[in-house]
Amino acid sequence: MSETNEQVLRAEALACLTENILPFWLERMADHERGGWYGQMTGRGVLVKEATRGAVLYARLLWTFSAAYRVLGSIEERDAIDRAALLAAARRTKDYVERCFLDREYGGAFWSVTADGQPADAKKQFYALGFMVYGFSEYARATGDDGPLRTALRLYDVIEHHGWDAQYGGYIEACRRDWQPIADLRLSEKDENQPKSQNTHLHILEPYTNLLRALREAIGRDEAASGGGGEWNRFLCENVQRLKVSITRLIDIFTEKILNPHTHHLDLFFALDWTRTSSLSSYGHDIECSWLIHEAALVLGNKELLGRVEPVVRDVARASEEGLQSDGSMIYETFDADRHWWVQAETVVGFLNLYQHFGDRRALEIAQRCWRYIKANLIDEELGEWYWSRRADGSLNLDDDHAGFWKCPYHNSRMCLEILERLRRNEK
Repeated sequence: MSETNEQVLRAEALACLTENILPFWLERMADHERGGWYGQMTGRGVLVKEATRGAVLYARLLWTFSAAYRVLGSIEERDAIDRAALLAAARRTKDYVERCFLDREYGGAFWSVTADGQPADAKKQFYALGFMVYGFSEYARATGDDGPLRTALRLYDVIEHHGWDAQYGGYIEACRRDWQPIADLRLSEKDENQPKSQNTHLHILEPYTNLLRALREAIGRDEAASGGGGEWNRFLCENVQRLKVSITRLIDIFTEKILNPHTHHLDLFFALDWTRTSSLSSYGHDIECSWLIHEAALVLGNKELLGRVEPVVRDVARASEEGLQSDGSMIYETFDADRHWWVQAETVVGFLNLYQHFGDRRALEIAQRCWRYIKANLIDEELGEWYWSRRADGSLNLDDDHAGFWKCPYHNSRMCLEILERLRRNEK
């Protein structure tokens, strides 16, 4: 693929982000009466103002607005959208999360709140807490504000204290509000009721990597402003070292426990002692995991670890190709041939990662073909945002949300931002 075509991909990603995804949320989903953002719009475009609001939705919104503000401010297309509106949206989300989701009595964050901002389900799901770390750390990166960085570190401490399994390693799925054991550990109804999952570990690794970036950037700001060496600097440096340990052992868990050495897929559910309980392959999680593990190793900067991780990155991405279809799309998992919006977004990023770091031009072609599928089949040009999925028979899925508890501008906006950053124009 020529450089010209790479820049076409970049320009189309910028347009999708700034003309389709972000305007939908800024213009259609803001709750100007009660604050925050509405909790649901159905697949047929009906706004459900009284819908419960999920922690995952809000944490991902916080990340999205913050990341868009940061990235669009650092590239030449900074005027593509009103960045002041993005910053205001990020601050609006942060303030709502602090006011309604953070548990001041027991720590952590509630799983969901009512439309009026009162606790609806007060359980603590470590997957959601990971996304809270992701959102607050990205807000800190975008604004240089140390307050949200402290919040992200408190949430990190909560995960490490209450979620880490000291006997077998890894993180459990959930607790009651007061951190006592809970019977139903599932993230959603379709999941197995097991104490450990690939999905939760992936979305703890991801925010920990971003938090490490945020801490290093805060150290840089402190040293530029005061020369460093003070109490704040020491606090930041101590937490950098802690995070390095946490990220390293998470990568080891993926390569030694979660990765299936026979199939190169990442298995999904596990008992406490890491006994595998499912042989189902989730192609979307495979390709997403391939680039997030690689990202974590790159950010760590440990050459020996990176040397061990990079063959795994390629093997997992190659295994995910079992889900690729002739139309350029990726099916969801072994027994579900639907083309989910998030799976397509992660397919583009995962194969673009192989091109960027390993010079794999075939991978770039796969990413481009999947993007063409997205443009033709998943982007809602009238309402804005993307549809949930296309069915296996090609029909449009309007039964699942257009926006909601699980449907938010995270996978698709991140795809756009990753394209913008990975395919930067050469500086003149």
